[in-house]
Amino acid sequence: MKLVRSCSAFIISLVIIVVYEARADHSLSRKPDRGYYDFFYFVQQWPGAYCDSKWGCCFPKTGKPAEDFSIHGLWPNFNDGSYPQNCDHFNRNPFDKSKIIGLTKRMQVEWPTLSCPSGDGFKFWSHEWNKHGTCSANVLNQRSFFQKTLHFKIKSNLLQHLMDAGIYPNDEFYRVEDVEAAIEDGLGVRPYLECNFDKEGNNQLFQVYLCVNKLAKAFIQCPVMPHARRCASSVQFQSFS
Repeated sequence: MKLVRSCSAFIISLVIIVVYEARADHSLSRKPDRGYYDFFYFVQQWPGAYCDSKWGCCFPKTGKPAEDFSIHGLWPNFNDGSYPQNCDHFNRNPFDKSKIIGLTKRMQVEWPTLSCPSGDGFKFWSHEWNKHGTCSANVLNQRSFFQKTLHFKIKSNLLQHLMDAGIYPNDEFYRVEDVEAAIEDGLGVRPYLECNFDKEGNNQLFQVYLCVNKLAKAFIQCPVMPHARRCASSVQFQSFS
């Protein structure tokens, strides 16, 4: 009799736990502002630095990109510096070309692939969606993810802010604090600069990280800076003309 009562109590407790967790999950899924991340890194790369490295580059099938920053990605992150990735565990929401109809031409300009062999961009965009975009899919569906990323590219206007401060892609070296200040003056938020090395070992401006709030509506001050390679005190701004 005691055994039956014990089993009954265990089953009741188990049911309560399952119901509670189901309600909690349902409540979470009803609130699109409560994603499984805290903010985004919006990352742009300088094609001159990408190509002038020991790995080199291949221009996309559409031809050489413009001398401008291009999009690398929009990456969900946590405030402790960690980040989610590959969140579509059951492959229910894979990259779908039909979701970006009407955006492709803009993406080929603003978000070109530079990896080898030459591509049309779809492999690159598929990687960005499957690795990063799926982790914010409860806030941004696939089309919105790419639209928002393109929006932040135009809104950031990095090259113009740098040129306004007298910083040009002319192979010259500039103080990192001046590069950071030029972007902060233009956007009101502090960037993070990542550098790589050219074939001669020069420290060159490679990527610029800006932070975006979790609803992908505005730039914000970064809660935490990325772990990417920091730049030295001066950095070369490689020409790509």
